[in-house]
Formats: sequence, C-alpha cells, structure tokens
Amino acid sequence: MTDILALFSDPAILAALITLVVMEIVLGIDNLIFISILSNKLPAHQQQKARRIGISLALVMRLALLSMIAWIVGLTAPVFDLGITGTLDAHGVPSFETQFSWRDLILIAGGLFLVWKATTEIHHSMDPAPTGDVLDKKGHVAIGFGAAIVQILLLDIVFSIDSILTAVGMTDHLPVMVIAVITAVVVMLVAADPLANFINRNPTVVMLALGFLLMIGAVLIADGFGVHVPKGYIYAAMAFSAGVEMLNIFARRARARNGGEGAA
Repeated sequence: MTDILALFSDPAILAALITLVVMEIVLGIDNLIFISILSNKLPAHQQQKARRIGISLALVMRLALLSMIAWIVGLTAPVFDLGITGTLDAHGVPSFETQFSWRDLILIAGGLFLVWKATTEIHHSMDPAPTGDVLDKKGHVAIGFGAAIVQILLLDIVFSIDSILTAVGMTDHLPVMVIAVITAVVVMLVAADPLANFINRNPTVVMLALGFLLMIGAVLIADGFGVHVPKGYIYAAMAFSAGVEMLNIFARRARARNGGEGAA
C-alpha cells in the first residue's frame, strides 16, 4: 500500500492515470453502445441482467488480460506476411501492412462482426420481418438471452484487447492500468441503463448508434490492415452527429408541446 501511495505521489504518474482513465472511458463507449443496442432486443425483464453480465465480462476480460501483459504485447508481433508490396506514400512508407499479427487478425475479425451486425440491424429496422423472424412487442427482431451474451462476449474480447494495448502504450505501471480499467468499467456500469433507456425511447437514436457501430467496425478493419485513423477524428464525428441528433430531439419535443406536430 505504501508503495502504491508513493507511486501516485508522482505528478507525472497521476497525470498519466487521469489521461488513461479518460481514454479508457472513451474507448468503452463503443462497447457500451453495442451492449445497449443488443440488450434492448431482449424481453424487458432480461435487459438489465444482460447489461450487467456484459459489462462484468468486460471487466473480468480486461483484468485477466492485464495479468498477461507480456502475452498481450506479443500479440503485436507479426505471425505471417502476404509478401505483397503496398503502394508507397510520399515518405516511402507502404500505404497498408502486409505483415499481420494476432492483434491485427482479432481487430479485422471484430470489425467484420461489427459491420455485419450493424448492417443486419439496419436491415431489420428498414424491413422488420422479411423472412418471418420472431418479433418482440415493439416490432424488433427478438434474440435469445444466450445468443445476446455470446455476441457481447465476442465484442468484449475485441474491445478489451484494444483497451489493454492502449493502457500498455501509455504507462508501464500496472496499478495505474488496473485503476484506470476499473474506473472506466464502473462508469460503463453506471451509464449502461440510462444510455440503453435513452436509445430505446428514441428510435432515430438507434439508427444513429448503428451508424456509429458501422463506422467503428470499418475503423477496426482499417486498423487491422495498418491504416490508422486517428481516434480523435472518429469521436469528434460521433460527438457532432450526437449533438445534431439531440437538437432534433429537442425540436421534436418543442413541436409536440406546442401542438405543431398535429397541425403539420
């Protein structure tokens, strides 16, 4: 305990902790959006349970991976090379990687899963039951509790590896990583129900969230191929889109209060 207190008495380490906590919370937004959308497709009495299990699995996964940091770092070592020479940029650097590590393959697989899942959900939203799918009371395609947990677990693995690699890249101190991860997951736990309920009450937000998942999936695939899109651009675009949607929601509510929608 004394060693930990001494560690956090260093302003540089404290600053690294605060920065890492913020980064982990931002990275956890992707995970939380997916869990919220998927849990909302379950019966009402199972939704909160699914969110709790999903976020708990995310915490367990991250802490387990932190205990295997050497193995996680090893995931970035190339495992095979396609032997293809990519187009060189102005600095003579290939525009895409031809060497792939296990991390790259996991990101590509996770990105493809997200793209498939988001596309499927958008299709069901546009054409609710084209093939006789089982629907819930709101007309959404229903899924089983076990299937939801399996899908959440698969994405937890992808987001957890990305989260831990981010932590490893920002600090060498394990206590800092553990505190940042636990803090981020606690924030996810607190925000899970309000976010899911907000998405459930606003159908247009569901489509926006699915668009976010589609974009995140594309970014994961690009990252797996060595095309690194700055995360700041992605989250800035998401924040701007969410801001515009909030203005739309406020405008609709104002028209509803004033009776404008009925006249329109």
